[in-house]
This record gives sequence, structure tokens and C-alpha cells, in this order.
Amino acid sequence: MRSLRRLLRPLSRAVTYTRWLHLFMGAVAAVVVVGVAFPGLTDPSAGMWLLLLFVPLPLLALAASVPGTRVAEAMQARLLLYPGPQAPHEHPAPEIAGSPSKSWGDRWRVFVWLTLRLWLGFGVTVVTLNGLVLTLGLLMPSLWPPFGPGPELLPGRWGWWYPLIAPVSGAALVTVIWGAGTLMAGLAPRLLGPSPAERLAELEARTERLLERTRLARELHDTIGHALTIAVVQAGAARAAGTPEFTDRALAAIEDTGREALTELDRVLRLLREDADPTAQRPTLAHAGRLVESARGAGAEVSAHIGGDLGAVPGPVSREGYRMLQECLTNVLRHAGPVPVSVRVEVLDSWLEVEVRNKQPAEPAASPGGGSGLRGLRERAVLLGGAAAYGPDDGVWRVHVSLPLQ
Repeated sequence: MRSLRRLLRPLSRAVTYTRWLHLFMGAVAAVVVVGVAFPGLTDPSAGMWLLLLFVPLPLLALAASVPGTRVAEAMQARLLLYPGPQAPHEHPAPEIAGSPSKSWGDRWRVFVWLTLRLWLGFGVTVVTLNGLVLTLGLLMPSLWPPFGPGPELLPGRWGWWYPLIAPVSGAALVTVIWGAGTLMAGLAPRLLGPSPAERLAELEARTERLLERTRLARELHDTIGHALTIAVVQAGAARAAGTPEFTDRALAAIEDTGREALTELDRVLRLLREDADPTAQRPTLAHAGRLVESARGAGAEVSAHIGGDLGAVPGPVSREGYRMLQECLTNVLRHAGPVPVSVRVEVLDSWLEVEVRNKQPAEPAASPGGGSGLRGLRERAVLLGGAAAYGPDDGVWRVHVSLPLQ
């Protein structure tokens, strides 16, 4: 029973008939071209039929040379050769290019596809018409006697046993249609699918998007984490101090930091909507003074030394250097509190050095992030061709970053 259902399954699949329609549309193009080239042709020989199959090829080559032809053929293939939403249990459609042809190799594959569609469609159409006539000819005299005798398959008049072989004729017709449609569905990914160059370009673009998302996630971590840390430290210090003057300064620092965080959040959201330059309005080391003042406003004793020409630092290095310094100061306030901090930003001949030292507290606060910020800092340095080191050094916690300027 299961074998019988498997044999009859093509009859109940909608895609069997949409594939036939796809092939029939290719045959219609062949008939139109043949009708224009050989008007009034009747009773052609076998050699003439073969010639007629090659007459449309120059027009197919011209159509394949148009880049948009691949888009049209790919759309038809996706709609007609593969099961749609009405058959979710079927296999999904394979990858078929949805972009115009970019190279002559793509155009050649489209030409081969058009040629196979024309030839196979023409053959399936001829088989369909003859198969229907044969099947109905075998059945009709037995179902409706006024139709008279059926086809003379064997010498003599129509036989009573002809209806018995009618299912064989119908099954052969469905098998041909199913096989031709399956063949075209299997060839579509090879002839209409993306080329190796397109696959490589798509992979590179996808990698770039993933890297950009990772960078945006890090920026949100740096900016929002820094703002929240400043706000928490300032609020705690204001409550401990209990004086109106200190409370006013703390609220002003929280307001400035929050405003800066909102500006940065708005910039990142614009990037996610893909309507802004990724590097637009990103802070650089020229704004390092804001970080120092923010840390001082949180109660830390910060001594800063900024040396060299910061304007000579390349944009990517300067922007990442700012984020690294922000991460270091945020970690100091989060884990050590308002302790003495030494900041050194120096531009040398071919290197940028960023160093942050702070006194280690007797009981450091627990780190909910498990040190992921420092690991990210090291990864950033490596991506820029530099290096980052961190750890205890003579009773202080030291973070040292070296980034090449070239």
C-alpha cells in the first residue's frame, strides 16, 4: 500500500503540474519562433524537426546576453519548480540567484538554461498532446459508444481490452512530465544559482555585517556601561556625602554622562537602520579629556598625561584608542571605586600607547562580566596589529595598550 501511494504521489503534488506549466511556457516560445521563421509549414520531416529546434538559438543567445534575463528566469523557477507555502512538508527551494548576470559565465549558463527549457519543454508538450489523445482514444469508445471505434493499435477493429492499457498510457505520460520537471528543478541551482565569485562576495558581505554588529555591540557596552557606572558611583557618593553642594555636582555629572550616552545610543540606532556613516560622530582620543573629567566627577583622583600630536593618529586607531581608555576608566570605577588613577596617552614615532594605573582596593568588587571587557580590549588591539597587557604590577592594577600608527 505504501509503495502504491509513493507511485501515485506525483499525481497529487501541485508542483508536478506547475513544473509542466514551466516547461510548456518554454515550448510556447519555440512554437512562436518556428511559426515566424517557417510560416505555413505542414508535415515536416524528422530532419526538419531537428532544424527547427536550432532555429531559436540565436534569439535565446540574445536574450541570455541581457543581464535581467537571469532575474526573470530565476523568479519563474522559484515560483513554478519548487513547492510553495501550500506544501510546508516539502523540501525548501535551493539557492537561486536573484540578481542580474554579472559576467559572461553567468550569461552562458543562462543561455544553456534557456536552450534546455526550450528543447525539453517542446518535447514534453509533444508527448503530452499525443499521450492525451492516445489515452482518451483508448477510453472513449468504451465510455461513450457514439464516439465509434478507437485507434487501431493492432490490425483490426477496436478491441475490448484497449481500456485496460489506458492507465499504462496515462502513467507513462505522468512519468514523463514528472521526470522532466524534476530534471529542470535539479538543473536550476547549477544554471541559475550564484557563481563562485558571487558566493564569495556574499560571504564577505555577510562577514562584514557580522563584524559591524559585533563592533556596535561593543560600543553599546562601552558607552552604556560607562554611563551607568558613572551614575551609580555618583549617586552612591552623593548619598554618602550628604551635602547639597556635592549632590548638585553629582547630579550634573550624571546629567552630562546620560546626555552623552543618549547621543551615542541614537547614533548606533541610526547605524542599525543603515542610514548613517559607521564612523560619523564617533569620539576619538581628541575627546579623551571628557573621559578624564567624567572619572574625576565620579570621585576618582585622576592624573592624566597626554603627549604627542593626537591629530596625527589615524582615525580607526584614534577611535578604538578612545574606547579602550573608556573601558579602562569604567572598570576602575566599577571594580575599584574612586581610587587614585594614573592615565597616560602618548603618541610616539610609530606607536600609540595608552596606559592606565590604579590602586587596587583591599576588597575588590565582584565582576559580573567575568573580565569580558578586558578580553574585548585585547581583541581590539590585536585586530589593529597591536597588543594589550593587563594585570597587577607592584601593588597597582595596570593596563597597557600599544597600537601601531601605520
